[in-house]
Amino acid sequence: MSKTHMNVLFVCTGNSARSIIAEALMNQLGGGRFRAYSAGSHPAGFVNPKALELLERNRFRTGELRSKNWDEFAAPDAPQMDFVLTVCDKAAGEVCPVWPGQPMSAHWGVEDPAAATGTPEQIDKAFADAFMVLQRRIALFLNLPIEKLEKLSLLAELQKIGRVTND
Repeated sequence: MSKTHMNVLFVCTGNSARSIIAEALMNQLGGGRFRAYSAGSHPAGFVNPKALELLERNRFRTGELRSKNWDEFAAPDAPQMDFVLTVCDKAAGEVCPVWPGQPMSAHWGVEDPAAATGTPEQIDKAFADAFMVLQRRIALFLNLPIEKLEKLSLLAELQKIGRVTND
């Protein structure tokens, strides 16, 4: 894994909120060491406006974000992924495409803020909570000594990060 950057794909069912937020976080916080993408098994076809609003309010770039099908990343000409991280339980249970290059995979389940109901404040809190959990997990990921870890140790660390909450 000693190339200029590593590719990370965040997978969710709808690819409208959680995976989109994770893509933006990793691309900006990764400092050029990582190139993040996101995709869904059944993409919504749009980025949730609340996710965009939250990212923009926190000064994350949103111009390139779009909802897309995970088949785009299983195509022969797709960027080869080093890591595929599922951020929703539905996507984790689905049969995923065969990703070129046999990337390392882990599950980082996060509550779906797009499914939140209640007052506008409660919905905003659901998005903020998802953002905080993803931000913390990505920060932990970025601090791993990836080049120094054996593959099995790295996989164990990725899986452990998926259990980290914001508590």
